[in-house]
Amino acid sequence: MHPLVDLKVPEGAVAVHWFEQSSFALKAADGTIVQIDPYFPRERPADRFIHTESPLDESALPTDFVLLTHAHGDHTCSESIRRIWETSDATRFVGPEESTHQIATETDVAVGNITEISAGESATLNDLTVHAVYAKPPEGDASADIAPPDVTHLGYVIVSNGVTLYFSGDPINNFAEHDTLIAAVSAYKPDVGFLTNHPTEGEFPFYEGCVKMATRIGLKHAVPVHRACFVTRDYDPNEWAHQFPTDGPEPLIIERNSHIIYP
Repeated sequence: MHPLVDLKVPEGAVAVHWFEQSSFALKAADGTIVQIDPYFPRERPADRFIHTESPLDESALPTDFVLLTHAHGDHTCSESIRRIWETSDATRFVGPEESTHQIATETDVAVGNITEISAGESATLNDLTVHAVYAKPPEGDASADIAPPDVTHLGYVIVSNGVTLYFSGDPINNFAEHDTLIAAVSAYKPDVGFLTNHPTEGEFPFYEGCVKMATRIGLKHAVPVHRACFVTRDYDPNEWAHQFPTDGPEPLIIERNSHIIYP
């Protein structure tokens, strides 16, 4: 079984396992396990994937809930969702309309176990409360020449045992310049943010924009994600961490396929 299964999480804390890319598993003190954007394809050619072995055998991690941020292949992966469902037909899947439609049409997950969520809505996952926020505004940003996204992009603020975590999904490049997006997240006063960024790709915040995003939200800690998976989309987390000022959010680097107990 996966190490998270037998892990005892103390009250007032939450375990966060980061696999790679933007795939996570959380475990609350009550034992609830939530996966976020599980992406564990079995075919991993060396010219595309940094690691040719998947970080998870889905059958080793029975999961209560799965959260999807958006319907791109590395965030809503029907292959992994099928295997999660085969492991436990009690698992419930929550995501935006395109993700839930994909699950309903491409997998055998029971319709009653699929729940659509929209920005501004909340969901209760046993002892955890999930708040959905936009990662990218549906209209894009014409002033920055950023077109509307092809699918709904959400992030999630998750409250567990008095700890509040923010998972950014794939945010718009200039997220830090959007007061409405910042306010929707900062209203929950998250402690730690798991932030997608890249030093050169224009889709996501660059390093500087990620630092500003973390600072404006008011995070205590920031974790770099959306890395350590694809050969052509990786970046150096230490280079990212060096961008943070000493009086700002503290950068926190998690090693691939390992967990932390936060705080």
